[in-house]
Amino acid sequence: MTTPRLIARQYHAHGHDTPVAEIALSYDDRFLRRKVLETSAGEMLVDLPQTTSLDHGGVLLLEGGGEVTVIAAPEPLLEITGSDLVRLAWHIGNRHTPCQIEPARLLIKPDHVIAEMLSLLGAETRQVTEPFTPEGGAYGHGRTHSHAH
Repeated sequence: MTTPRLIARQYHAHGHDTPVAEIALSYDDRFLRRKVLETSAGEMLVDLPQTTSLDHGGVLLLEGGGEVTVIAAPEPLLEITGSDLVRLAWHIGNRHTPCQIEPARLLIKPDHVIAEMLSLLGAETRQVTEPFTPEGGAYGHGRTHSHAH
C-alpha cells in the first residue's frame, strides 16, 4: 500500500482558504480519528490527535497547506412530521437519538422501534435520502457520547 499524497492531521469547523478537494461522508463516517479516505482529489490519510466529529462545512487541514472541505453525504433517513413537533422532538431526544430539527420536520436515522413509537404519538414518517446534520450536544458542538460534562 502506498502512502496517500494528502495527509490531514488537523480539523477546523470553518475553512479560510479555497479548498483543494472535497470529501462526502455519512453521519457515521464523519466521526473518526485515523482512516484513509477518498476525496475528490485522490486518497487522503486522516490522522487526527483524537476522535473527532466532523461537521458539514468543516475542513481538514493538509500537511504542507491546503484544506479539504467536509460535505454531509446523502444517506437513508426517516422524515418525521406531525402537528406537535416539539413533543415528538422531546421523545426522540429522551432516547438520545441524533435528530436534525427543522421548522416543519425532524430527521433521524432509520429505526423501526422509534418509528413505531412516533406513530403511536401521532407522527407521520417516510423514508428519504438526504444529508444528515443533526443538532450537536448541549455542552458543545458535535456529538455527545457521554454524560461527562
